[in-house]
Amino acid sequence: MTQQFYVSPEQLMKDRADFARKGIARGRSVVVISCEDGIALVAENPSPTLHKIGEIYDKIAFAAVGKYNEFESLRQAGVRYADVRGYSYDRDDVTARGLASVYAQSLGAVFTAEQKPFEVELAVAEVGGSQDDDHLYRLTFDGSIADEHGFIVMGGQADRVSETVQAGWQRELNFAGAIRLALKGLVTDKETTVLPASAVEVALLDRDSETTRGSRRAFRRLGDAEVEALLAEEN
Repeated sequence: MTQQFYVSPEQLMKDRADFARKGIARGRSVVVISCEDGIALVAENPSPTLHKIGEIYDKIAFAAVGKYNEFESLRQAGVRYADVRGYSYDRDDVTARGLASVYAQSLGAVFTAEQKPFEVELAVAEVGGSQDDDHLYRLTFDGSIADEHGFIVMGGQADRVSETVQAGWQRELNFAGAIRLALKGLVTDKETTVLPASAVEVALLDRDSETTRGSRRAFRRLGDAEVEALLAEEN
C-alpha cells in the first residue's frame, strides 16, 4: 500500500506565494500616483488593446500586473459588482473600499482553495474632491489588502521603481508632473532616459470631471499624442 505524499500547510502556502511572486515579477510595472488634478495611472505596456488599466465606475479605476487573462476576469467581475450595486442601491454606494473587499475575498479564496493561485497584483483607486479624499488600495495574490497613501507601485522591479517615485513625489504635482515621475521610475535600461509614449498606457481619474466635462465619469484614457503634448508642456 503506497503512502500519500505529505506536504505541510506552511510549506504549501510558501510554495504558492513564491510561485505567484515570481510570475508577478516577470511583468512590467504599473504606477498609480495621486496628484493635484486627480489620480494618474501609468503602466509600461506597448500593447494598444490589452489594457492593464481600466474604468470600473464613476470615480473608480483599476490597474493590474501579472497574467492578463486572470486580472481581466477580475476587472470584469468588478464592473458587474459596481453596476449591480449602483443600480440596486445608489451610485454613491459604490466605493473603492467595497470593491477592494470583494477582490480580497476572491483572491484569498483562490489562494487557499485552488491548485494554482492567481499571478496578479491589483490596485483600486477612487478619486475624491481633494487629495485627502483619494483612496488607493493595493491587493496582493493572497487577498491581502493595504490602504496606500500618495502612490502605488506594482510588478516588475517594484522596489527600484518605488524608490524613484517616493523620492520625487509631492502633493503639489500636477498631472504632467506625475506622468513624468512615473516614466522616470519605469525606465530600467541604463541607456534610456525616458520611455516613449508608445511604450506606456496612461489614464487619469479627473478630480473635476463634473465641472470640466459635465460627467460623473472621471476616467479618461490618453492617446500617444496627448501624452507627448503633456510631457512637452512640462518641459
